[in-house]
Amino acid sequence: MTASVPAPVRRKAVLAASIGNFIEWFEFGLYGFFAAAIAANFFPGSHSLISTFAAFGVSFVLRPLGALIFGHFGDRMGRRTTLSISIIGMSAATFVIGLLPNYDGIGLAAPILLVVARVVQGFSAGGEFGGATAFMVEYAPAHRRTFYGSWQMFTQFAATLVATVIGALLSMALTPEALTDWGWRVPFLVTLPLGAIGLYLRLRLDETPEFQASSPEDSGAPLMITLRKHWPNVLKVIGLIISGTTCTYMVQAFWPAFLVKNLGIAQADMFIAMMVGISALLLTCPAWALLADRIGRRKPFLIATPMALMVLAIPMYQLILSGSFALIVLAYVLLGLLMAPSLAAISTAIAEAFPTEVRYSGLSLAYSAAVSIFGGSTPLILSTLVETTGNPMSPAYYLIAVAAVSVLAAFALADTSTKPARAEVAEEVPAR
Repeated sequence: MTASVPAPVRRKAVLAASIGNFIEWFEFGLYGFFAAAIAANFFPGSHSLISTFAAFGVSFVLRPLGALIFGHFGDRMGRRTTLSISIIGMSAATFVIGLLPNYDGIGLAAPILLVVARVVQGFSAGGEFGGATAFMVEYAPAHRRTFYGSWQMFTQFAATLVATVIGALLSMALTPEALTDWGWRVPFLVTLPLGAIGLYLRLRLDETPEFQASSPEDSGAPLMITLRKHWPNVLKVIGLIISGTTCTYMVQAFWPAFLVKNLGIAQADMFIAMMVGISALLLTCPAWALLADRIGRRKPFLIATPMALMVLAIPMYQLILSGSFALIVLAYVLLGLLMAPSLAAISTAIAEAFPTEVRYSGLSLAYSAAVSIFGGSTPLILSTLVETTGNPMSPAYYLIAVAAVSVLAAFALADTSTKPARAEVAEEVPAR
């Protein structure tokens, strides 16, 4: 579809799309890893961890609104400008979290300001996934669409890995008191310069050739067109995403806090286990994406992964609950290897579920709905399940349920990997 676009330009497009995605997930990872420290600073009390995860989840309330607004302008005005605004909001809000005074300093204003910053971050992040995914896929050559799209998910976990390394280094370098007092703030502050770099890269790129060659389906708003013509695929994409987003937020937010606070695992050991598991995912994800470009995405990847998750959720949780460092590492590696095939294929598969003219809106709507309802609420849901039932295995049963939904959605979603996405775009495309 973009054979005329030079390879260096394509690579710059992937980098420009990835850096905002990196900032989004870097912040999510930091919040989960330092949830215990954030709880101590902003939510003193017996239910501090639940309050901290509630603040984490509340940012997702405005995420769908951000997705709708960014999606509309992304489909009407273009991906580049819309993504540039998104990255400014995300990086600035994350930077502010690192500067906020704690509860002892300004009282109730501290958690309120934390929630406000999380809401701004969530609103801005609502426009990131749909636009960044569209940007990657629409710049990709026809025979490498899955590989290009896979960098969306690869970047998410690369950001988590970097956040984990930083967390591990801080845990080793600082006393627990210093880490809780000020150390956790340091990585939040680096997002502002990262955002400036991402903004610079995005503004130096042209719109995707596929977008420039497209034309609006009609005079209606992209969201209305999506809901009127493409609502079945919106539901299918939501169903397909929920198992992956549940696993992602479980790994990045719930497990770190649960292991440290409930099982008494040293924070440094938790970081090591996280790094090993995510490294296993990152090492295998690109290879799965290249294979998917050759043999198709749906059956070997989008169906097999949630089915395997249904079978292995309970054994995996038994490893976690053992309290053994070696078995916890094994659980992280097992989940990383299980997730990799689906994550390699899913971004391109759901992007191709919508035509170019409404792709930003369709992706943003479906993804934000799935992440807001199932992803961002995962730490709160799992923490509440454990506390209310008294059964530490209850998260495994929840995982089985969401995986079953994704299996059904994968069967229902058409496999577009065997079909050409669009005719080749001419080297000279009209300005939009």
